[in-house]
Amino acid sequence: MTYQRFEDLPVWQEAIRLAEKVYLLTEDAAYQKQLSLRDQVERAAVSVSNNVAEGFGRGTTPELLSFLYIARGSAGEVRSMLCLMERLKRFAHLKSQIADLKSLAESCSRQLRAWAADLQESPIAGQRRLTEASRKRAEQQKRAEAFIQKLKADYQPVRFKNPEKSGA
Repeated sequence: MTYQRFEDLPVWQEAIRLAEKVYLLTEDAAYQKQLSLRDQVERAAVSVSNNVAEGFGRGTTPELLSFLYIARGSAGEVRSMLCLMERLKRFAHLKSQIADLKSLAESCSRQLRAWAADLQESPIAGQRRLTEASRKRAEQQKRAEAFIQKLKADYQPVRFKNPEKSGA
């Protein structure tokens, strides 16, 4: 599937949910005296979706990959800070919400890793470098691969009986 807008990307949608939920968590009174921790976790959470959006807006696959890795790093940063919060007594009453956020951050990280791996295997270097000739080559390659897969699926080996072994 081809996406035209970053808002339609499942990983961006998940990342923006992460940011929303982090902001809801940090409204708790436990954060009133933890301003630097609050600021850092909010900024890291917003960084995930922002880097997905910025990378999507770039014109080459290498640029997109760079931003996906930055987004993945930010998701790891969110998880690390949530791990710290789990250990601090001040946040004990938020244990369930923190665990949910850690799972959400891990989900973002997995999606980003899978997308990056898929992009690294792509022969197309990105939208700015996509010419009509390379677009046609990519389409021909897809059709050829689909044809080969169909042949393999339809192929049934024919077995002949050896007349000498059957006694005929």
